[in-house]
Amino acid sequence: MTSCMRPYCDLIALRMLLLLISVLLLLVRSNSADNRCLSALISTCEDCLRRGPECAWCSQERFLDGAHVSQRCGSVSDLRVRGCEEEFIENPKVKVEVNATISSSQVAPREITIHLRPGSEASFVIEVQQLERYPVDLYYLVDVSASMQDNLDRLKTVGLALSHQMKQHSSDFRVGFGSFVDKPVSPYIDVHPSKLLNPCSEYEVHCRPAHGFIHVLPVTQNMSEFTRVIQEQRISGNMDTPEGGFDAMLQATVCQKDIGWRPEAKHLLLVMTDQPSHLALDSKLAGIVVPHDGRCHLEDNVYSQTSTMEHPTVAQLAEKLLENSIYSIFAVDHLQYQWYEDLVDLIPGSYVGRLFPKASNLKDLVVQAYKKLLSDVEVQMELQDPQQAERFWVNVSAICPGGSSAAGNSKCSGVQPKQTVFFQLTVGMLSCPAGSADQDVLMLVRPVGFNESVRVRIRQLCGSGCTDPKPEPSSCTTNASDSCREHRNTPVCSSRGVCRCGTCVCDSSRFGNIYGKFCEMDDFSCPYDGGLVCGGHGRCVRGECVCFSGWTGEACACRESTDSCVSDDGFICGDRGRCVCGKCVCDDPRRSGAFCEKCPMCHSSCQSHWNCVNCHLSNGLGSDGFQLCNQSCSPLVDYVDDITELVRGKYCLYPSTDKCQYRFLMELASDGAQLHISRHPVCVWSRRYFKTFLSVFLLTVTLGIGMLAGVRQLLRVTGRSCISKTEPQFEHTHKDSSYVPTSSEKTITYRRDRLPNHPVEMHTHTPTLTHKMPIGDAW
Repeated sequence: MTSCMRPYCDLIALRMLLLLISVLLLLVRSNSADNRCLSALISTCEDCLRRGPECAWCSQERFLDGAHVSQRCGSVSDLRVRGCEEEFIENPKVKVEVNATISSSQVAPREITIHLRPGSEASFVIEVQQLERYPVDLYYLVDVSASMQDNLDRLKTVGLALSHQMKQHSSDFRVGFGSFVDKPVSPYIDVHPSKLLNPCSEYEVHCRPAHGFIHVLPVTQNMSEFTRVIQEQRISGNMDTPEGGFDAMLQATVCQKDIGWRPEAKHLLLVMTDQPSHLALDSKLAGIVVPHDGRCHLEDNVYSQTSTMEHPTVAQLAEKLLENSIYSIFAVDHLQYQWYEDLVDLIPGSYVGRLFPKASNLKDLVVQAYKKLLSDVEVQMELQDPQQAERFWVNVSAICPGGSSAAGNSKCSGVQPKQTVFFQLTVGMLSCPAGSADQDVLMLVRPVGFNESVRVRIRQLCGSGCTDPKPEPSSCTTNASDSCREHRNTPVCSSRGVCRCGTCVCDSSRFGNIYGKFCEMDDFSCPYDGGLVCGGHGRCVRGECVCFSGWTGEACACRESTDSCVSDDGFICGDRGRCVCGKCVCDDPRRSGAFCEKCPMCHSSCQSHWNCVNCHLSNGLGSDGFQLCNQSCSPLVDYVDDITELVRGKYCLYPSTDKCQYRFLMELASDGAQLHISRHPVCVWSRRYFKTFLSVFLLTVTLGIGMLAGVRQLLRVTGRSCISKTEPQFEHTHKDSSYVPTSSEKTITYRRDRLPNHPVEMHTHTPTLTHKMPIGDAW
């Protein structure tokens, strides 16, 4: 039993240990907020509010007279307990304000203002809806190096067909064109004079000079003009494998007016190439060390800084694409597909597709990319001042049309037209700025590829508008100690401070704060309730709780109001108890419940009515008993001659002093139990009980004798049958020559002469069994 109970005891001990740890952690967490607001270094309201969202400041003039100014900082509940009036508590609230006046067709709301304190956070939701048919601007950015000759020829014939197919998905489709090769400097190209004018001179082919980016045709609806421009394009050449694609992409992105991007349209930048692109640090091979500034540098439609600025970084390119609401589509050779596929994860709103030989699938590739890009809805966040980024954090959770959501997921796929995606954003502030905190911080929430965004204005609540108490005078001319006594016979400053200039300056204590005009109050020497001095509902004055209005008790833990104890019938505790500390204490210990309404034993226990029965028996079961026993009998009582006639209820017995029992019946009714008391007692030694006892005794003896006789006869019959079966068995065994005894005794003589053949007796250990066996030659 002990071994079985030990694992159970160990489990209980483990649970108790875990419960104790959780309680300690809860206490540590509850105290951590107060400890964060308590510091001797706090001297102003701004210092207090910078501590965290749980810290508040009391600007009341006579608050905690004599205490250090740092005691004005604490949690709101703590300041209330210590006597700071509500109107003087400086506690800026974290809130979200939505400007719904700006209309929007795709993104809502367009403007949000949030008020944050250090350590606080605020959440809001934005909606992004896909329209059914957008205007679309498609800009072809084509690598015109010599290896792209077949693709360029294909583009001359597929452009018109693509325009017709895109009109099925767009209400207004327009196209533009630009070309790129590489930076026209060594070692990217051959700088021999003959090669500068014609990079293909050794092949007897007239090529155009290499260039970083040339903007050829702005976005237009005129497909005839687009076809004419494509027909005039000629290939060029360079020496190394990578091309200057990133240079050209950034210029096509930021030169909004030159390209002709429309604000209301979806922007698609189609990059056609069969090689990877140079990255930022590659420019140093040519001695170019000036980082790209991310601006437009088109002069006469030619990128003028291609030989003086580095290639842009991937992050810089991604930022500009997002800022200008541009989707990028990479139509690349299958050998370079993996390189661009890895790039897609770094550039939001991008798509990569394999370009078949001679660009035979260009039309289908663009349509498929357009559908895929529009079905992916994603948001990106950007602070207007990147230097402020380290003071804030943002968490995004997307709620997709199907109802699925995941924390930290900022993207939904497979979104159909007219469906809405909800994004829940939580913005947190870690600290206040080192300088002025009055300036707002602007954050933009951009749905990738959309021409609308959400402006989030963050107002930093760092205490710049707080009210600090007036400084105390540095010197005084008098030191009247009488003004530092509460009464003439009481000690100066309650013996817990010194009198300076007629004002008590309270001592400091490692147990807590001492304060008050006469240092008569503190927050540690009074009874605690719920972990708070005076239950948080009073002040501690000279070791005793002075409760606030509406509270009472030694620790101010009891409400004076009895409203919580009033039952549905309008009585306090149902008129069956009294209200103590806002809870009912029942008069009858058998009762329970919020209003003493539960009493499962009140009407079902026989003993609960013994006093009532005894009262009626003492009065002789007469008419006088009904009036005399009213106090001990709550139910109705009547007397009956034959109680067995009553079938409804519960029968009970009351033992009287004359060795007799009185039977009574409890009949449960809606208004309580009805008692029916029998007039005739049942005595233990009555003649009826004696007859019953004698009959049972004789019957038991008779049955016992009969059973013993039957068992004896059965044993005799069984013994005879066993003997008769045993004798034939031995006879049969004796005649069976194949029987081999388990053990035997033999006389063996070791001689050289052969012994005569004669029978030898062999005795076995089996009783009454002897075999005679002939034994031949000895060993």
